[in-house]
Amino acid sequence: MKILITGGTGFIGSALTRSLVAQAHQVTVLTRSPAKAAGIFGDTVKTLSGFEQLSAADHYDVVINLAGAPIFAACWTPSRKQVLLDSRIGLTDMLVKSLALMTIKPSLLISGSAIGFYGDQGDAVLTEQAIARDDFAHRLCRDWENSALQAEQYGIRVCLIRTGLVLGQGGGILQNMLLPFRLGLGGRLGQGRQWMSWIHRQDWLAIAHVMIADNSMRGAYNATAPAPVTNAEFTQTLAACLKRPAMLPVPARVLKWALGEMSELVLGSQRVVPQRLIEQGFTFAYPELKPALTQILSEPVVR
Repeated sequence: MKILITGGTGFIGSALTRSLVAQAHQVTVLTRSPAKAAGIFGDTVKTLSGFEQLSAADHYDVVINLAGAPIFAACWTPSRKQVLLDSRIGLTDMLVKSLALMTIKPSLLISGSAIGFYGDQGDAVLTEQAIARDDFAHRLCRDWENSALQAEQYGIRVCLIRTGLVLGQGGGILQNMLLPFRLGLGGRLGQGRQWMSWIHRQDWLAIAHVMIADNSMRGAYNATAPAPVTNAEFTQTLAACLKRPAMLPVPARVLKWALGEMSELVLGSQRVVPQRLIEQGFTFAYPELKPALTQILSEPVVR
């Protein structure tokens, strides 16, 4: 297949691109940094530097939209919020407009989203049918999804991946956690009662591959392992895997002071389950946290 990817050089996108190339797909990465893409993939992929390089004559079987400014990179000032909106919703709007102009439309658009769609929901179990709590993260994900769904009017099947905390070697949430935990300086965040819905990166990749292969899949899917854990459980499990103590909790008031509104991402609770994937018959390679972390920590870093 011919596949176009935005966000193909990121933590998830680079792994997905490699897996697609390994299956002999022809992959094109649309990126603002062609040099970075060349450094990662060599000549195994084609690169485009902007939407102006797409034309009506282009044809892709599948388009995968993962682009977006890092959510944790800076505090949520009004200007930073606009960057987050533009890099997701604005970019997706431009992508759909480009697809609409193509004479032969893609059969599938897989578009990123996140479990932030649901907002802070305490201990409530959240399936894809859950009613969301309104906050900035919810509105960001909602509008991002709605932008992607506009492609349906052109006969394009759309799958939305509401991604949890992605665990893998060399990036993601673990990248910032490993050093303090290895030094014995890790600990729970706040009271540690908030739920963390996570997924091994290999399972995330498998979900994307199933979406490509199964024409019956459409709409939103929770990309999380079936066994979410509390922050305290996550902390203790990671520390145990590293054979280190985890005795230095970070008080909620400190996180709120340091992160402002963005502290909702680490103190908020989202107990998400992948109901639609389970009903689809999807089998997780890493449904439990400890085996997932054990595998990741034994894996060499590949960038």
